[in-house]
Amino acid sequence: MTPAARLASAIELLADIAADPRPADAVANEFFRARRFIGSSDRRAVAERVWSVLRASRRLGWWLDRVGLPSTGLAAPRLRLAAALVLEGMALEVVAKLFSGGKFAPASLDGGERAALAGLAGHTLDHPAMGPAVRFELPDWLLPHLAARFGPALPAEATALLAPAPLDLRANLLKGPRAAARTALAAEGIEATATRFSPWGLRIAGRRPVTAGAAFRAGLVEIQDEGSQLIALLADAKPGLRVADLCAGAGGKTLALAMTMENRGQLVACDVSAARLDGAIRRLRRAGVHNVERHLLAPGDKWAKRRAGGFDRVLVDAPCTGTGTWRRNPDARARLTETDLAELTAKQALILDQAAPLVRSGGKLIYATCSLLAEENEAQVSAFLVRHPDYALLPLARAWPLASAPPVAGDVLALTPARHGTDGFFAAVLERR
Repeated sequence: MTPAARLASAIELLADIAADPRPADAVANEFFRARRFIGSSDRRAVAERVWSVLRASRRLGWWLDRVGLPSTGLAAPRLRLAAALVLEGMALEVVAKLFSGGKFAPASLDGGERAALAGLAGHTLDHPAMGPAVRFELPDWLLPHLAARFGPALPAEATALLAPAPLDLRANLLKGPRAAARTALAAEGIEATATRFSPWGLRIAGRRPVTAGAAFRAGLVEIQDEGSQLIALLADAKPGLRVADLCAGAGGKTLALAMTMENRGQLVACDVSAARLDGAIRRLRRAGVHNVERHLLAPGDKWAKRRAGGFDRVLVDAPCTGTGTWRRNPDARARLTETDLAELTAKQALILDQAAPLVRSGGKLIYATCSLLAEENEAQVSAFLVRHPDYALLPLARAWPLASAPPVAGDVLALTPARHGTDGFFAAVLERR
C-alpha cells in the first residue's frame, strides 16, 4: 500500500470505530478480516496510526476546535488524522499531497481546511492552554477521582497511561520452562526478555504477530499482561486444591491457575456468558490443560448453593471500568461514564457477596480488578469486610507466595503502568476465618 492508501484505510477504520459501540480492537479485527488484501506490514502501520489518533482524541479535538474545524461528525476522522500529521511536524504541503483525492488516497483538503490546518504548524500535540483532563486524555468527571487516587503522582501516572503497552506473554510451564519458551520465540526471530516481577513472564517490545508462530500454536506461551499474571500468582493455587475462577471470561487467568496447579486438583471456570466460556475451549486444549470444568452461571442456578464452603480458593476477577488497561484500549476512555462506575461498583459488591459462601473455612477469596479507581478497589474491600466479619484481609507480605519481596508495599497489590510497567491492576487476598 502507498502511504496515502494507508492513511485512507486508517480514516475508514477510525470512522467505523466512531460509529460502532464495540471496543476498537473488535472493530479493527473485523475491518482487517474483511480486507484480506491488506498485508501484515500495512495492517500494522494502519493500526498503529489509528491507535495513535485514539490516544490523542481529546487533544486533537481541542486543536480542531481552536482552528475552527469540526472535531465531530463525518469529516472528523479525516481532519483528526490530517491534524495529527501536522502536529507531528509534517509540512502542510506534504500532508496535502497525501490527501490528494486520487485513487486509494483520502479526500483532498479544501482551501478552508488547508488554511485552518496551517494554524497548527509549529505546534506540538500538547499546549499549555489545555486543561489537565484534555492534556491527560481523561473524561472531565473522572479527573477528580484519579487526582484523589494519585495526588502529586497524577501527571506521571496519566502520562504512562497514554503510552503504547508492550506485548507480555506467559510461559506455559505445563509445556516447559520459561527459558524454553524464550528460545522457541528466538527461533522465530522474536526477542523476548524476562519480566521484572512475574516468574513466568516474557516481554516483547512493540507488536509482533506472535499468534501466527510455532511457539504460540504449540501452547508454549499465552498472551497475558504481567500484572494479570501476578494476580494468578497471588491466588497461590497449588496442585490438588479446589479452585473457582468466578468471572473466568475467555479463560486467561484460568489457564494460569491450571498451570500453577500442575493440572492436579479441581478448577471450575464460571461466567455468565456461554460465548466467553466456549471461547476458552481452544485455549485450554492448546495449553494442555485438562483439570478445568466450565460452568455457566444463570439466574436461579443452584450451583453456588450446592458448592458452599467447597473451595480452597475463589478468584473474583470482577467486571470493572478497565481504567488500568487504557494503554491498550484508548477508545474506552471516551465511553466510560459516571453511571458506568456506579453500576459496576454495585455489581462488584453483589459478586463478592455471592462468592463469599463458596470459600471453605481457612480458604481464600482473591478479589481483583484492572481498575485504578479506589471506589472499585480498596473501598470495595473495606465494605466487604464490614458485611462479612468472618473474613479478614491477608496482608500482601504474608499472601505473596515467592521468596522475593512483593512488588509493592502495603496490604494489597496495586500495580500501575508508571510504577511497575504493567497494566493497572488491583488484588486483595481475603481469608475466611
